[in-house]
Amino acid sequence: MGRYIANIKRCVRVFSIFFCAFFFFACNQTVAPPLPGADSSASESALPSVYTYLIVNTYLHDPNAFTQGLVFEDGIFYEGTGQYGASHIRKVALATGAVLKKKSIASHLFGEGIAVFGNRLYQLTWKAGICFVYDKNTFALQTQFTYPTEGWGIAHDGEKLMMSDGTNVIYFRHPDTFEELGRIEVTDSAGPVPYLNELEYIKGQLFANVWRTDRIVRIDPKTGAVTGWIDLTGLLPQTDRLQHRVDVLNGIAYDAEMDRIFVTGKWWPKVFEIKLVANR
Repeated sequence: MGRYIANIKRCVRVFSIFFCAFFFFACNQTVAPPLPGADSSASESALPSVYTYLIVNTYLHDPNAFTQGLVFEDGIFYEGTGQYGASHIRKVALATGAVLKKKSIASHLFGEGIAVFGNRLYQLTWKAGICFVYDKNTFALQTQFTYPTEGWGIAHDGEKLMMSDGTNVIYFRHPDTFEELGRIEVTDSAGPVPYLNELEYIKGQLFANVWRTDRIVRIDPKTGAVTGWIDLTGLLPQTDRLQHRVDVLNGIAYDAEMDRIFVTGKWWPKVFEIKLVANR
């Protein structure tokens, strides 16, 4: 019996030593907390990039323009505005913000995003399900298409149109017929990313304003996976917010020739040329 008890004691001592060593090792490991909105099981390499910004230049913008779409081409901005009775397409001088040409749509229609593709300018409407197609130089109406969803943002990748409807879905459409060619659902590790608004295609990635936020999401157009977040908090100074009626960040334009990104917002008095700064 004595030998049996002694063996039990030895086993208890060995187990105690092992348990203490394991506890000490475990307690001294540094485990990084998961990032907000990130899947803690995902590897760091799979996390989207995060960017802040530097302001390169600031330009005047019509504070009465409820910006829904913004395109930079031929050295000028093409802009689409919203609100019933105040929806236009326009050409705007970069340096001064002066409106060079403007065309209104019917007062019962609410204009949304625009895209310039070749010699055509496409303009979505919010709830009417109509896409107007104009000659980009004269603004003469060429044709119009219909679609079954709301219209929010529109861009193109040189082959097909890319359209948002306020959800997390991006639709691909034929530029000549507006026929749907496919779609993707935009998601990050936390799930679907809804409220996708104004769109811009930049270097193989789709950029989208996220409505009611100061963030732009960068999307892989092949998969819908989020590849980056751009935080533009504080871009419009508080003094401008106090002096002007302003709404949300909305409007992304890219100058491919000079590799410049421009952003603005609804009723903002300024357009900003920014440079993205990697934060992770």
